[in-house]
Amino acid sequence: MIKSCSSMLMLLLALSGGVSAQKKTAVQAPKPVVPEKAQVYLTAKGTDYRITPTQDVAFEKFGQPLETQVCVFVDPSVKFQTMIGMGGALTDASAETFAKLSEAAQKELLTAYYDKEKGIGYNFARTNIASCDFSSDTYAYVKDNDSLLTSFSVAHDEQFRIPFIKKAITAAGGKLPLFASPWSPPAWMKDNSNVLRGGKLLERYKQAWANHFVKFIRTYEKTGIPIWGITVQNEPMAIQKWESCVFTATDERDFIKKYLGPTLVKNGLQGKKLIAWDHNRDLLYHRASTILSDPEAAKYVWGIGYHWYETWTGNAMQFNNLRLVHDAFPSKNLVFTEGCIEKFKLDQVNEWGLGEKYGNSMLNDFNSGTSAWTDWNVLLDENGGPNHVGNFCFAPIHADTKTGKLIYTNCYYYIGHFSKFVQSGAKRIACSSNRDKLQSTAFLNPNGKVVVVVLNTSDDKLGYKLSIAGKAANLESLPHSIMTMVL
Repeated sequence: MIKSCSSMLMLLLALSGGVSAQKKTAVQAPKPVVPEKAQVYLTAKGTDYRITPTQDVAFEKFGQPLETQVCVFVDPSVKFQTMIGMGGALTDASAETFAKLSEAAQKELLTAYYDKEKGIGYNFARTNIASCDFSSDTYAYVKDNDSLLTSFSVAHDEQFRIPFIKKAITAAGGKLPLFASPWSPPAWMKDNSNVLRGGKLLERYKQAWANHFVKFIRTYEKTGIPIWGITVQNEPMAIQKWESCVFTATDERDFIKKYLGPTLVKNGLQGKKLIAWDHNRDLLYHRASTILSDPEAAKYVWGIGYHWYETWTGNAMQFNNLRLVHDAFPSKNLVFTEGCIEKFKLDQVNEWGLGEKYGNSMLNDFNSGTSAWTDWNVLLDENGGPNHVGNFCFAPIHADTKTGKLIYTNCYYYIGHFSKFVQSGAKRIACSSNRDKLQSTAFLNPNGKVVVVVLNTSDDKLGYKLSIAGKAANLESLPHSIMTMVL
């Protein structure tokens, strides 16, 4: 009894701080953001500004705004999703084009993408599992009818893609989270006996196909390339003239819960991020709800990936579908896994609308709950390829392989207004504009800096106040511009 009373006394003293040996850990509230000045970076049509630091603006006391005042309001105390990263795809086409460049041009490209100070600081990446449309030809990692996968080899990738990915990882500082996507199982695993033009995975090869993911991950990691995650199938509802394979929502759900999920776990790969859908925003909610409403499938799924190729007019992309998925399944992550401007023409590389589509998509995707954003090919040649089915597209940077020069589209700069300044681990924070001509979003970086991005796709020059914590700075948004403020 005496012993128990003594123990109780010691416990009470410890809880009250009376026992000196029991150290208390102080929990400090984050310091409130009290802005004094902001550095402004600007890209604008009809100017030489390209993520150019233009001015420092000071903040002054600001009370109730008038109805006639144009304002962007930021509230760092209200936080949303945590940001993972931004980047682009390291495809066969990008790697093959990269290999044709001089050493100086290669260094320029790697610096442009992966250097945080001199470039736009990419810190996230995607690659393809076996061939895709942006490969010079079709190829597989296994021989025909080898369901045991004993012939599995990535020798094809060792010529261009693996060395390119390794250089990108080095340029990014030694760490570059990479997820991989299949465009099609081998032809002999499908009901159409073709890696092209859709078709479906045969029931008798579903386990072999799940094992193929394991083989890919382990083989790539043996080469020194860590695999952060995988998607189940690129564009599973598209029957394309290039590599493609159809998975309905129930097909994908059942493949995840019966084959792919258990196979990853059995092989100790449950830490790899498994991303479902990997197709357009249009059917996003149907696919997410079908898979995530099934607990046996949902337990394996880390997030939902999506593209931007749904039917759209102008900038009217289907962001509401993202918000619905985010609200309905808040424990799962949204990842933009692919987007590009199609139907490449060399004489259009300087068109301003290319970048504005990126700015509009990225800003609204983040405001809808997206945690990571991945562009398509990081590099293509002067023809928008190579591409074995003639599906030529734009990239942020093209290489003129005849002259060895790099061509920067303004997509590169619009992406950079986000990727250069928003750090991994940042929290999106509340941000509101009171004029529809000014779109805005904001983030709180782990280092305590606030990043605000303001997009103007109109023909108007708009003066506005950037308001935060009872203070405001006077700024001006040029026509067809994007600006980033760091404070």
